[in-house]
Amino acid sequence: MKKNKRGKDKFKIPTKGRGKECIFCKEKKSPVWQDYEKFGDFLSTRARILSAPITGVCMKHQRQLASAVKQARHLGLLAFTTATE
Repeated sequence: MKKNKRGKDKFKIPTKGRGKECIFCKEKKSPVWQDYEKFGDFLSTRARILSAPITGVCMKHQRQLASAVKQARHLGLLAFTTATE
């Protein structure tokens, strides 16, 4: 692991990398709440929305993805959190 200027290790999440195009740009589609089954790739294990550098989505589609996930949650299609015991 690389060390930053203060000497602490950077804890990085494994990333898919920023390619030339995002998934939605390749398909020429925008994320909509009706495709809520596909949102599992963009959510963490605790059902939080992952950031654009981690998922490899461009910023335009990241904003649309966040609002689509929020709409699906509001409609009851996705859970807000996971059940913890």
